[in-house]
Amino acid sequence: MLKLRRGTVAEADPGTLIVEVDGERRRAWADETAVGPIEVGDEVIVNTAALDLGLGSGGFDIVHVNLTRGLSGGETPSGVHVMKLNYSSLQHAVDPVELPSDSSALPSRMLPVLVLPLHGHLAPAAWSAAEASGGRARVGFIQAAGGGLPGSLSNDVRALRERELITGTVTASPSFGGEREAISLVGALHAAAEDDDLDAVIVGPGPGILGSSTRYGHGGMAALEGAHAALALGLPTILSPRMSAGDPRPRHLGLSHHTRSVLDLLLGGVEVPVPRGIDDLWPLAAGEPVAVLEEARGGLHRLHEVSIDLPAYAESGLPQRTMGRTLDEDRLFFAAALAGGSALGAAAGS
Repeated sequence: MLKLRRGTVAEADPGTLIVEVDGERRRAWADETAVGPIEVGDEVIVNTAALDLGLGSGGFDIVHVNLTRGLSGGETPSGVHVMKLNYSSLQHAVDPVELPSDSSALPSRMLPVLVLPLHGHLAPAAWSAAEASGGRARVGFIQAAGGGLPGSLSNDVRALRERELITGTVTASPSFGGEREAISLVGALHAAAEDDDLDAVIVGPGPGILGSSTRYGHGGMAALEGAHAALALGLPTILSPRMSAGDPRPRHLGLSHHTRSVLDLLLGGVEVPVPRGIDDLWPLAAGEPVAVLEEARGGLHRLHEVSIDLPAYAESGLPQRTMGRTLDEDRLFFAAALAGGSALGAAAGS
């Protein structure tokens, strides 16, 4: 059963939501696009499962419904018959971006696609794409599965939109609540490729990543779907590799097993950019980088070095923490994301 509890909103300042549940003040988050505005004193129902489990990035209660002011909204747009989160208590109607059935099966232009392994790559990748294209590339973001599903959850997306480093967002099912909606990931990519206002697109999960220390039971597998969708549409496909020199878990040191699994399972070749000077960033415990990357390439994928500018990104004012580690503590993580963005920016400008 859902772990639902009744509470009262104690604080509702921007970026801070505190709900009192059974006399305890608890961190919370509300997707106001779904439950409406939240004010101090509102009586709410919250899902307490994540905070009770002590989860890291998801360690807060989620407002399920606002009993004070949230029961009068939700008008269904005229002519819309598509549902998201269907057959759940959160089902709602959306107007999808997918193109009509009589449109061409393949896009008329080659929109480059960068597939991310996790949300922490988005800000450095988008910044680097802009740098590599001289600020000219108009880059869209398609939020896929693998991490948090609500499109309004990400502070990184808000910052990138404000700085015009991404031009718009689409949430592809099962994600929801973006500026526009798509039923499927391949449908979102198909529509993006026919959008003349875009020069490139980034595909990746929302915040947080589900993991289980198993080979395939993790949110990083969403990159497999993203890459396959782009390849099936004939689009130039770049895979941003998850790398780390500071993760305490051996399976993520050097080249993460998340990226290894995706490269192993891909049915077609993709471009895998790596930061130039990787030897200086690579952890000794992860083996020799050239040998590791050549093995992961498997004779199918195209590895190439890309110049990056870590110091400039450090001065950008964009996020510089990943899973509790700063840029200085895990330079390889951010360098890999910057390499992916640089490759996308170069492809968008070619």
